[in-house]
Amino acid sequence: MPIWLIVIVVIVVLIIMIGSFIAGIYNSLVKLDERVNEAWSDITVQLKYRADLIPNVVETVKGYAKHEKETFQMVTEARTAAMGAKTVKQAAEAEAEMQGALGKLFALAEAYPELKSNENYLKLQGQLQDVEDKIQAARRFYNAGAKDLNTKIKTFPTNFVNNLIGHFKKRDYFEVPEGERAAIEKAPEVKF
Repeated sequence: MPIWLIVIVVIVVLIIMIGSFIAGIYNSLVKLDERVNEAWSDITVQLKYRADLIPNVVETVKGYAKHEKETFQMVTEARTAAMGAKTVKQAAEAEAEMQGALGKLFALAEAYPELKSNENYLKLQGQLQDVEDKIQAARRFYNAGAKDLNTKIKTFPTNFVNNLIGHFKKRDYFEVPEGERAAIEKAPEVKF
């Protein structure tokens, strides 16, 4: 067999191996990117479900606490902000606002014993708590996917392949906004 034919065969084999290697890296990035997209979609589905429940909770509470317009307005504005969030950062900020507004709404409900015993209210409150738990799980799943994708993008040789392709971008984590972080990090005060 002539030497030039051996060289061509070796070059073709190397090109196939390198191509397979790059394709494998690219495909792993695609899988991670889609996992993060799926996780974000799960978050938005749960947020939509919660947003659909909130007007029912507000209307139920309104029936008992008609004069608490400021709280109802706060919940409505927080719901609108949450529904309008497009990025992870916007969603995290809207979520902090929503948590505060819902906290005030449920604190308001505590002042009305007949409301606390209303079966419809209790059912809605239970559904809302279930949705909150699902949102937390979806956020953790999203953050895990974002971490895996971000790590893969930064490590060698994937970073080299991604720089050639330039397609995959670092994802933001779903984090507590800076203003809320200080409150979380502060130790709670316990008084007896």
